[in-house]
Amino acid sequence: MKLVILDRDGVINYDSAAYIKGPDEWKPLPGSLEAIAQLTQSGFHVVVATNQSGVGRGLFEMATLNAIHDKMHRAAGQAGGRIDAVFFCPHAQNAGCGCRKPKPGLLEEIGRRFNTSLKGVPCIGDALRDLEAASAVGAQPILVLTGKGARTQREGGLPAGTRVFPDLAAAVKSLIR
Repeated sequence: MKLVILDRDGVINYDSAAYIKGPDEWKPLPGSLEAIAQLTQSGFHVVVATNQSGVGRGLFEMATLNAIHDKMHRAAGQAGGRIDAVFFCPHAQNAGCGCRKPKPGLLEEIGRRFNTSLKGVPCIGDALRDLEAASAVGAQPILVLTGKGARTQREGGLPAGTRVFPDLAAAVKSLIR
């Protein structure tokens, strides 16, 4: 099975220090929806794995998160792509859960649900926590320099073997060669 795991904020859509709190705040990054379409058309299953502590902090409700994801699904579909599943951690950072990246629980659940090993699976994110979670399950960590990515690269400490690309479109181009 060809699988790719994407972080959401800063990879697919613009990020915000104040959180994306509603569908009207969700805005795709240039080229990201087309990149998802290229993945879909190349036979990849596209899965999103995202920390969404705004739910746990009470900044927005599950219905709002679902509306944001509905908008993302529709936008990807209009571009000719498909997001097969969205996995998210709704817990606040201090909750101590096992699903909040950089812990690997969210990615392990993806492996279980898709009944596949994540060894070597491209896992694309903009934050060190995305890359650390990928590395913990043997996936291929890929950093994009959108969102928090440039800062993440400057701060260093990237897991061994991390690949770096300017954005999702460039990362996808390397995957579908």
